Amino acid sequence: LFFTTKGKVYMKKCYQLPEAGRAAKGTAIVNLLQLEGDEKVSAVFPISEFEEEANLLMVTRQGVVKKSSLSLFTNIRQNGLIAIAIREGDELISVIRTHGDDSIIIGTRDGMAISFHEKDVRPMGRVAVGVRGIKLREGDSVVDACKLNKDEYVLVISENGYGKRTPESEYREQTRGGIGARTLRITEKTGAMCGMKVVNDHEDIILVNSANVLIRMNTAEISTFGRSAQGVRLMRIDDDTKVVCVAKLPQDISGEEDGAEE
Repeated sequence: LFFTTKGKVYMKKCYQLPEAGRAAKGTAIVNLLQLEGDEKVSAVFPISEFEEEANLLMVTRQGVVKKSSLSLFTNIRQNGLIAIAIREGDELISVIRTHGDDSIIIGTRDGMAISFHEKDVRPMGRVAVGVRGIKLREGDSVVDACKLNKDEYVLVISENGYGKRTPESEYREQTRGGIGARTLRITEKTGAMCGMKVVNDHEDIILVNSANVLIRMNTAEISTFGRSAQGVRLMRIDDDTKVVCVAKLPQDISGEEDGAEE
């Protein structure tokens, strides 16, 4: 399933996607999906089974959340379906698969975060707008949203390559719609928060900067700090580059050192 910034969802069989090496340029997404205008893909994940009890929880840049049953997306035509109605000036940035009893955490550019139970968001149809997930201060915006799992860590990353882990126990569950709590101390040195993932000690993360340089590291190597700390430098960047993407994946147990790669 491919979800776009305009709130639409497209479906493609995995075997229909072209394979290529790590350094290959790849195929333009417009050659695979019938995207419209400035529509961009914002979330992608595989679905092998459309479980009746599963939901998709969608989060927008302006802090709106919406939950819909996964079963509503079983039949998607080639030109896509509306997954969430997007207000003018907003865009869909994250989609989370839940099962009715999950906790959610939303992080913002100014270093705020809110944790709430998904039961605070009632199920809605595909064309609904949604409800407020987090109250944003002027100039702030949502950068990421994840499931908050017990005994794991909230990993936050800033644009200038700083990051830290904080135990999930420090994030008290609140009612959705509040301003949340500080999760990263933003300074001129750190830059704005650009990513947030919930991780354990058996996962790796990849950081990618605007010059297309990436590094990979095990999450257990990242220092643990409280919510209000600024963290430590994880990736060195030049004055004209920023960290633009954070992804997590299973731990690399090959024993090879990745380092920085272009």
